[in-house]
Amino acid sequence: MNIRKFAFKFFKNWLPIAVVIVAMSGLVYITVQQVLRQSANDPQIQLSEDFAASLTNGKALSGEFLAQQVEISTSLAPFVMIFDDNGKILVSNALLDGKTPQYPVGVFDYVRQHGQDRVTWQPREGVRHATVVTRYSGPAGSGFVMAGRSLREVEERETFSLRVCAIACILTLVTTAAVTAFLIFLTERKK
Repeated sequence: MNIRKFAFKFFKNWLPIAVVIVAMSGLVYITVQQVLRQSANDPQIQLSEDFAASLTNGKALSGEFLAQQVEISTSLAPFVMIFDDNGKILVSNALLDGKTPQYPVGVFDYVRQHGQDRVTWQPREGVRHATVVTRYSGPAGSGFVMAGRSLREVEERETFSLRVCAIACILTLVTTAAVTAFLIFLTERKK
């Protein structure tokens, strides 16, 4: 069989399959990545809403949770920062390199209008956190509760998922290419 004719038939039959395989692999990765990233917010949603509800109901904030300092550059533990209505820190158990970090106050404008926002915060290179900011308004005043947690483990899972999807995509492309070539060869041989 002519190589040029074989190549034309091969690509005519295999290219649409390859496009579908790459598209589906990308879709699977994006879906997994989004599920991982969105679920990274779950503990912070609960913490920020619970603290905001306590402040809204006029309860004093005390307890073990806020007393335990969290070095956010190395720890996977969740942390909470409470701000007044102007964005000034009132209480925080978060430390970045031994100091209380500064959260971007621009987030508070959105939260004033919508009640809550979920933000990926990178206070410095190599330190990324999933944060949830919830508005509160109570007898002692109003402000914001931000709860955060490191994205380190989630990002490692995302990288692993990308590798698995890429390997599966390549293996599927190679397998379908081999099967397509074999079927074309058999068809042409019968002629």
